[in-house]
Order: sequence, then structure tokens, then C-alpha cells
Amino acid sequence: MASRNENWVQISRWFRFRFEYGLLLLLAKLVRGLPRTVSLRFGAWLGRQGYWLLLSRRRLADQNMRLALPELSNAERSENIKKMFEHFGISGFEMLRLNMFRSHSEDLARYFDLIGTEHLKNAYALGRGVLFLTGHVGFWEVGNYTMPEQGFPFDVVAKPMKNPLADKYITCLRESYGARVLDSKKGARRILKSLQEGRGVAILLDQHISPPGAIQVDFFGRKAFTTTAITNMAMKYQVPVVPIFVHRLPGFRYRVSAEPMLLLEDGESPELIFKNTQLLTDKIEAVIREDLTQWFWMHKRWREPRK
Repeated sequence: MASRNENWVQISRWFRFRFEYGLLLLLAKLVRGLPRTVSLRFGAWLGRQGYWLLLSRRRLADQNMRLALPELSNAERSENIKKMFEHFGISGFEMLRLNMFRSHSEDLARYFDLIGTEHLKNAYALGRGVLFLTGHVGFWEVGNYTMPEQGFPFDVVAKPMKNPLADKYITCLRESYGARVLDSKKGARRILKSLQEGRGVAILLDQHISPPGAIQVDFFGRKAFTTTAITNMAMKYQVPVVPIFVHRLPGFRYRVSAEPMLLLEDGESPELIFKNTQLLTDKIEAVIREDLTQWFWMHKRWREPRK
């Protein structure tokens, strides 16, 4: 009986994955077939509908924002969350168009304001690889285009999607310009290999990670488990850390801002690891506060580790 149930689960998953993948391909064909501006406006509209349809996500976003920013009124939170849903509707459609930016063309200057390029050059010039500190801010995926286009070898750490067919499709989009996707499950060893090759590696620090690979630091005045991967590697191997964030601008353009590199103090003490992890977390919080509507408030950032 158990074997029969397992077979049924596998068959059911097989059909579900293919159904979801088929819907993804249909949506992508629509999104990619429309002019960019029309497509992204459609994404904004769909995002606004998500505010009303995705009730559990909306409640989670409201709870997160209420606890993180108690000074905001109910009306202010509601307005910010509506704009956040709209923003991620746009970002979702832009993701499906990610490989439609033209390589070695005027698209880089046409759609992007690049700030702090000298900081990238200085960090790469050290020859130790670069750890990019970033988060679920703005349209972070666009680094897969802008970094290789500027001549910077670039990888990004990502968690595989549950649907392997969709995961393969999205990975192809991310790797279209020469960036590489590193499976987060393979951990530090894969990241170190990229760094040894002189590549930059982007890690999103603003997501829950359970111990032992994480510690609690303050994030918007609340304790949040945060990976120590960047801190440990940067300290041990003296790899420069470059904070970099992408904000969407009016007219469906983007500002890519790189800050001066950080060289974290060498050491292995828990106190120093905490200090540096807190420092990096504070960087992300400061950027989120610049525009509350472009951070992913609807994910479970503050939670207890799994037992």
C-alpha cells in the first residue's frame, strides 16, 4: 500500500510540474511578445490584483511592516503594501524578459543608471574575488545582465525552485549573459571556488536561515536569523565585500548602486562574527528604508529555526 501511495504521489507531482511549466511558458510567451512598456504595465496591473487576491501574503506583509515600522499608520502601511505588490508584478514580468536586453548595445545606458562602478573595479583589482552584499530589494535579478555587460565575472547564489522544469527555465534566463547560478544547497565550497576564479558572487542576506549556519542579529529592531556565510568567508580569506542594490526608477529604468568595498577584520571570535554580520544587515536595512515599497515584505523573514 505504501509503495502504491508513493507511486501516486510521484505521478501527481509529474503532472503538476508539467502543468505549472506549461502555464509559465504561456505567460512568458505573452509577456515577451508585447512591447516592453506595455508588458511591464500589464505586470503592474496584475500586481495590484494580487493585493486583493493573495490575502495570506498581504496579511503577512502587513504584520511584518507593522512590527518593523510601528510609527506608520494603517493607511500608510496599506498604501506601501499596495505599491509593493505592484512593484513585484512589474519585477515578475521583467524577469521573464531578462534575456531580452541586448548585449553590447545602448540598452545598458538606456535602462540603467550605474553608480559606483569605480568601487567594483577597485574590488576586482585585488584579485581575491568579490562578495556582493545584496537583498530582495528592487529588481535584484538584473545584476545577471548589468555585471557581465560591464566586464565583471559574476555568479549568484540561489535556492533551486521546487519545480525542476521551471527552475531550469529561470536558470537559463539568469545565465544568458555569462553569469552563473550557484546552488545554495552546495554551500560555501562552491562559492569559494568562484572566488578563487576571480569572480564576484552575489548573496542575498535578507532571508531566514536556520542555525548552525546562522546567528541572530537585529533587523528593524527585531531578532532575525541571518547567514554568516558572507562574514565568515570575507573575514577568513579577506575577500572584499561590495554592497550593491538595484532600485526601479520611473519609466521602467533602474539605478544600480555599488558602495565602497568593505574589508572585514580578520578573526574567528563569535563576537567579531556577530559584529560584522550586524554591520552587513544594517546596510540592507538602510537601503530598504530608502523605499519601503521595493522590499519583499511578504516573506517570512522573522521566524524561529526548525526544530
